[in-house]
Amino acid sequence: MAEAQSIEAHPVETQETVEDQDVMPNVPQWLFDPLVPEAERGRYTNDIVAALKTVFDPEIPCAIYELGLIYKVDIGDDRLVKIDMTLTAPGCPVASEIARSIEAVVGAVPGVLGVTVAVVFDPPWDQGRMSDEARVSLDMF
Repeated sequence: MAEAQSIEAHPVETQETVEDQDVMPNVPQWLFDPLVPEAERGRYTNDIVAALKTVFDPEIPCAIYELGLIYKVDIGDDRLVKIDMTLTAPGCPVASEIARSIEAVVGAVPGVLGVTVAVVFDPPWDQGRMSDEARVSLDMF
């Protein structure tokens, strides 16, 4: 007698994660709507990273990207970018200034139609998220 086969339904993913074999500790999770063409994904990634590297924490002489403060970048098919970031300390007095700077520089990337920044504290930031570049610039080796 033939055995019945089990068929499982799997929900359709609305976003695709970019996988990188050699992920650095400061690299955020990248999510792209499946409707964003593959050819555009690399350009968006490179241009947004370059933009984020121009935003510095005013209290720490280092780019927020290199500090590992950017946790997630989510790009929708409408070319709206949602960024989850954290702070080195929950009571950071310049949090809104940093968020506004991110909105301005990422919003200037060609093809980006809008940016929202959410400050999150889970997982909490630690020095292990910093890139080697940040460690060198802060003399933390």
